[in-house]
Amino acid sequence: VLSGPSGVGKSTILKRLMADFPNSFGFSVSHTSRNPREGEKDGVDYHFSDKETMQAEVDQGLFIESATFGGNMYGTSKKAVRDVAEQNKICILDIDEQGVKNLKKISDINPLFCFIKPPSIEILEERLRGRGTETEESFQKRMATAKSAIDYADSGVYDCVFVNDDLERCYMEFISYLKSNYPILCD
Repeated sequence: VLSGPSGVGKSTILKRLMADFPNSFGFSVSHTSRNPREGEKDGVDYHFSDKETMQAEVDQGLFIESATFGGNMYGTSKKAVRDVAEQNKICILDIDEQGVKNLKKISDINPLFCFIKPPSIEILEERLRGRGTETEESFQKRMATAKSAIDYADSGVYDCVFVNDDLERCYMEFISYLKSNYPILCD
């Protein structure tokens, strides 16, 4: 499980991980009720759905975790995880604080929980503003969520926390940690 606030570099790290270890890891494609952003593809970036359908599937027990952020639902379906397992790959989940809390409640799932942390809240704010994709209201919500996620990570609930003050160093520390837990990656 990889978690961290928006703008911290999770997507960049995950894309590189998948490129460097294409036969070892599989990305669990999350579901969302939000509309696709420019360039996003259904079934690749997310499984795009509507809120009513997603909520019905969550209620049916078809998801291992789900959360609502900014009025949109996000979640990981059991099928998305099974799809990765059927390829004999280590499943990667990119989920937020709510999703991590939900997963920790499930006793039969025991993943490694990793958190990517910004060097400071001010630098994270610069990164998010630099995207130019947020309204001021959505920006403020993202910042509040980021502060909560960092506080949660600081409470010691993650197996490892990596500070992304230098992307290359952060990535190499992440890979080193994964190799220490998955010796197959060292082959």
